[in-house]
Amino acid sequence: QVQLVESGGGMVQAGGSLRLSCAASKRAFRDYAMGWFRRAPGKGREFVAATSWSGGRIFYADSVKGRFTISRDNAKTSVDLQMNSLKPEDTAVYYCAAADVLSMARDQYHSWGQGTQVTVSS
Repeated sequence: QVQLVESGGGMVQAGGSLRLSCAASKRAFRDYAMGWFRRAPGKGREFVAATSWSGGRIFYADSVKGRFTISRDNAKTSVDLQMNSLKPEDTAVYYCAAADVLSMARDQYHSWGQGTQVTVSS
């Protein structure tokens, strides 16, 4: 298991932007694919975006494609989620997670951060 800590959440008006960051333990960060998930009020945890260990392969959920960008810096042991053109339906707790293989399925992820709240107002 790798230790993960999210930051950068907050409150923003619709159309605004936020950047979330996830810091990972240096020990094994380079060995993992990294993903972002979110849990909206009254809903389950859903996939947002993921990147392979090299950053060469990236997946996005249809709901965020064209608005969100995932990136990673293995030297810094961090992965970011740039969120633009935010909508009220993006309001959720956002989690970063680590998996052994790039995937959109939450069951493939074995390590999770504590989550950071994102609130988008209209």
